[in-house]
Amino acid sequence: MLEAGFPRQLRADVITVERYISSATYYNHAAFSEDYNEYSLSDGQSISVPYRIYFLDTSWNKLPQMTQTQQSLYHAIFTRSCNGYIRESHLRALLDQDIPEWVYPYILGLSGEYVFEITELLYEKLSQTDTYSLKEFCRRNQRQFVREHRRMISYWNEYYREFNFYDYDGRKLFHECLGYSASLETSLDKGTQRKTTENELPSLTQCTA
Repeated sequence: MLEAGFPRQLRADVITVERYISSATYYNHAAFSEDYNEYSLSDGQSISVPYRIYFLDTSWNKLPQMTQTQQSLYHAIFTRSCNGYIRESHLRALLDQDIPEWVYPYILGLSGEYVFEITELLYEKLSQTDTYSLKEFCRRNQRQFVREHRRMISYWNEYYREFNFYDYDGRKLFHECLGYSASLETSLDKGTQRKTTENELPSLTQCTA
């Protein structure tokens, strides 16, 4: 199941990492959510990433037994955890090393998060590095990118309106690090029912910290 979330050339490493993952889950929940997100890589491969996984994270102490690639796979997998603290800790580990393209879906999948500390961490780390290839990935996966941007706005509007939106790390993450522009919304929304974008939020300029 997890192999579908990574390119074919990593299949053997994913299978190895799966052996380290406990079959125990939170509250005996099914291991995977029913929702999956599809992404395209630059070599034409498509991967399918679960929206959430429910495995208990019990193998941090086994990481020294894994190769660097396998460690990155393990961290990427657990960025989809149902536990926000687990998502944040594994994201931090990923961002503290070189980021290959196959990790980008997992970063994009966290960009619209409701957990402020994850948004803050993403902006803190990505704003200090060259994200040209990540921006290319986001443009290639326009529908998913715009969906995450809309999700970010929705969570800001629901939980974080004490922050001025234009200074909010979520907005800065999308504009400065991921390459968001309103033209992406326009091209995507042609012929479909419009959803709220940041240009359409009520009293946006009057929402101050």
